[in-house]
Amino acid sequence: MSDNDNATDETTETRLVEGWQGRYYEDFEVGDVYKHPFGRTVTETDNVWMTNVTMNLNPMHFNEAYAAETEFGERLVDGTFVIALAVGMSVIDISVNATANLGYDRIRHHAPVFHGDTIFAESEVLEKRESSSRDHVGIVTTELRAYNEEGTKVLSMERTPMVLKREYAQPTAAQPPGWPEGIGTQPTDGETDD
Repeated sequence: MSDNDNATDETTETRLVEGWQGRYYEDFEVGDVYKHPFGRTVTETDNVWMTNVTMNLNPMHFNEAYAAETEFGERLVDGTFVIALAVGMSVIDISVNATANLGYDRIRHHAPVFHGDTIFAESEVLEKRESSSRDHVGIVTTELRAYNEEGTKVLSMERTPMVLKREYAQPTAAQPPGWPEGIGTQPTDGETDD
């Protein structure tokens, strides 16, 4: 290997490349299913924090001696944590560009979640429609489903956000969703004055 093999090519220009910017209203089609990236293993800490923060006093979540005597034989993860986790996992595909969440409906816990379970989530588009009161958004209803590592469905629910239309968002590589103008690398950063 020569010294030149490690040298930086001085003719290489910096380019600002668009990353994932989330789906806009126009991108959703009824029947599409999005498998959300990244499973998440639920920890005891998650459960303890959630029960304390929300003041959930059911001993099934924080009293090992009590839970050991139940049909489950161990503590259960707080169901509202499972809901919040599944919704959070879906944001990357469903609501990065949402302006509001209109509702969470038909929430069902199909099986218990335990410390150490790894949760995966997917969303299916059930319906989409134009907003009758806001031109810049449309309304999308999805069914969000969560599974454990064994493939058991642990949660299902309908989720309905108002999602921006692309023409109103006008995303760019320099200013993707959530970034203020002028922060970080800019399109002109790779230019040189000759």
